[in-house]
Amino acid sequence: MLSVEGLVAGYQAGSRVLQGLSLEVHEGETVALMGRNGMGKTTFLRTLMGHLRASAGRIRFAGRDILGLRPFEISNLGVAYVPQGREVFRDFTVQENLILGVLGKPGLPARVDERLYEWFPILTERRQQKAGTLSGGEQQQLAIARALAGRPRLLLLDEPSEGIQPSIVQAIADTVRAIAEAEGLTVLLVEQNLDLVLGMAERCLFIENGVIAESAPVGELRRSPALLDRYLSV
Repeated sequence: MLSVEGLVAGYQAGSRVLQGLSLEVHEGETVALMGRNGMGKTTFLRTLMGHLRASAGRIRFAGRDILGLRPFEISNLGVAYVPQGREVFRDFTVQENLILGVLGKPGLPARVDERLYEWFPILTERRQQKAGTLSGGEQQQLAIARALAGRPRLLLLDEPSEGIQPSIVQAIADTVRAIAEAEGLTVLLVEQNLDLVLGMAERCLFIENGVIAESAPVGELRRSPALLDRYLSV
């Protein structure tokens, strides 16, 4: 599904955040990308989505080379991205935000798939409410629902638990996991919340200094505190 080889990228000329990163994510798999702050997690997602230009490497999605494509082109191929901070349109209603998730998508009608409201029931109650008046947890659910509106094959989530109370985090994790299983969705999430990772992911990739340093089944995280200390402790 997703294959990355030798990816090099950064924010300034000569500045390398990703230093030859390589990874594989298989179709239908949910994978967590973990690591300390500043190791390149968000940089990788932004480069994958075409928001940052890579200076070297290769990215293939569903057998196609997507490095160098613009963000909307990558989105139209079936990759959806929920960035850190959610970035909902605060002055638009919930319904309008969801419609924006399908506008311009090839082959999709410009209307809201009612399954989104079934998956995220709180949005049904807030349908005509402006997104800026929602709680942080409700905005996160809206951001994920908007990403799913375009019927992606790969969903990228950047710190979905940030600033959200634990009970809502668990509900979001349960919902995304159920959708992934039912729809065959592939999920790659950047996350520091271990409980969320344990509840959602099948495999964990640890990033250090811009490269993938280790890959481990999620079950190993429970058995090996030393693994977490090695890559997450400060």
